[in-house]
Amino acid sequence: MGISDRMGDVLGNVVETKLQRAVMEHPVKVNHLAIIMDGNRRFAWSKALETKVGHRLGKQKLEQVLDWVLDLKIQYLTVYALSTDNLNRETTELDGLFKLYEEGLKDIADDPRIHENKVNVQIIGRRELLPQNVNDAIDYAESKTANYNNFTFTVCLAYGSREEMIGAIKSIAEAHKSGELAIKDIDEIAVSSRLYTSDMPDPDLVIRTSGEERISNFLLWQMAYSELYFTDVFWPSFSKKELLKAIQTYQARKRRFGE
Repeated sequence: MGISDRMGDVLGNVVETKLQRAVMEHPVKVNHLAIIMDGNRRFAWSKALETKVGHRLGKQKLEQVLDWVLDLKIQYLTVYALSTDNLNRETTELDGLFKLYEEGLKDIADDPRIHENKVNVQIIGRRELLPQNVNDAIDYAESKTANYNNFTFTVCLAYGSREEMIGAIKSIAEAHKSGELAIKDIDEIAVSSRLYTSDMPDPDLVIRTSGEERISNFLLWQMAYSELYFTDVFWPSFSKKELLKAIQTYQARKRRFGE
C-alpha cells in the first residue's frame, strides 16, 4: 500500500469518526432500522466472481453491520434476507443460500458479542417453506437468545409482506366468526397485533442497497411512516460511512406522520 493509500485510509477514518460522533450526539435517534440487503449477485458478476461468492460476502457484511448497529445503540435491526419470490431461484443457488443461513444462524447464536450485548435473535417468515437444516438452525439461534431483550435482531426468511397481511386478515375473520372480535373493534391495533412483528415498533428508517428504488413486498404495513433511503452500492460494498450518511439523512428530515 502506497503513501497516498494510507493517507486516504486515515482521512476516511477521520471522516467516519466525525460522522459517527454527529449521529450519536443528535437528539433524533433511530430506534428500529430495517435493511433490504440487495445486490449480492450483481456484486459478484461485476467482479467476475461466482454468485455463491457474492452471497458469502453478503453474509460477512451483515455480521459487520450488526456490529455497527450495536455500536450505535440501535435497539432493533430487521433485515430482508430471503423473500418468498426468491424461492423460485435455481435449486443450486438456493441450496447454497440455505447452507449459508444455517451456518450464519449458528455463528450468531455462538457469537460472544450477541451474548455480551444480550441480543434477542428472531426469524420471521414462512418457516414451513424452508428445509429442516435451516429450521433447526433457527431453533438453535432463537433458543440461545430467547431471554435477551437489550437488542432485537430480526431476519426475514421466506418472508413476504402480502402473505403476512393475508394471515392477519384470516385471523381477524376467524376471530369475528367465533364472536371474539366485533366489527367495531377491527382497527390498526387488531391488524398489527397479528403480524410477525407484533412485539416490535415500526421501522424508523428503511435502507435499500443496489440502486433499486422499490420495497419489494417488505414490511408493507409496518413501513407506512418509515423514512426510506436508497443507495447505489451493492450490499457487499455497503460501508459504515454509508450507514452513517443514511442515519444523518433521517435525522435531518422532519417526520410528519400524515400531518
